[in-house]
Formats: sequence, structure tokens, C-alpha cells
Amino acid sequence: MRRETDPSRIKSARLPGKVTDIVKNIDEVQQFGKDNVDATMKSFGAWSKSVQAIAIEVADYSKRAFEQGTAVTEKLIGAKSLDKAFEVQSDYVKNSYEGFVAQATKLGELYADFAKEAYKPFENQFGKFALTK
Repeated sequence: MRRETDPSRIKSARLPGKVTDIVKNIDEVQQFGKDNVDATMKSFGAWSKSVQAIAIEVADYSKRAFEQGTAVTEKLIGAKSLDKAFEVQSDYVKNSYEGFVAQATKLGELYADFAKEAYKPFENQFGKFALTK
């Protein structure tokens, strides 16, 4: 009598159909978990880049606002009349408001891009989940 020596053939010959299905399902769950970990790592990479971009933008805006405030203070101190002081102050308020609105718009775009990039790695995962249900 000759014995079978190929372990894969022995294993498959001994496993009933339902056990084979269970093993297949376990492999699918493991692959799904691996895919989720990969997507999470990609999402963290996008998160890191986006947070850095936002932090740089906020720091630049803060620096500009401080410099503008310092320049206006110097102009106010050097103003020769009350009318000139009101004019300097009015220009500062107008420019500050316009700068703030522009900065808020830019930050809004950065946050929207951040959300898109952080979600992008999970798009395929959600699609797979929806198809299996």
C-alpha cells in the first residue's frame, strides 16, 4: 500500500465541505482585516499631511496678522491728527476683515480636502461591505 505524502491533498481529502467553507470565510475575514489596516495607515498618512498643511497655514496667517497689527500701531502712534488715526484704524479693520474671510475660506478648503483624502482609502472597503450585504 502506498501512502499519500502530499499534505495539501491529505488535508483537503479529510475536510468536509462545510469546514472548507469555514476556512475560506476565515481567510476572507483575515484579508478584510488586512485591507482595513492598510486603508487606516493610508488614511493616517493623509491625516498627517493635511494637519501639517493646516498648521502651516494658521501659523502664516498669525504671523501676517501680528505684523499688520504692529504696522498699524506704529502708524497710529505717528498719526498727526485724529482724522488720520481714524483713517488708519478704518483701513486696518477693513483689511483685517478681508484677510480673515480669505483665510477662513482657505482653511475651509483645506479641511474639505483633508476629509476627502482621509476617506479615500476606505472607499473600496465600504464598497465591499455594501456588496456583501
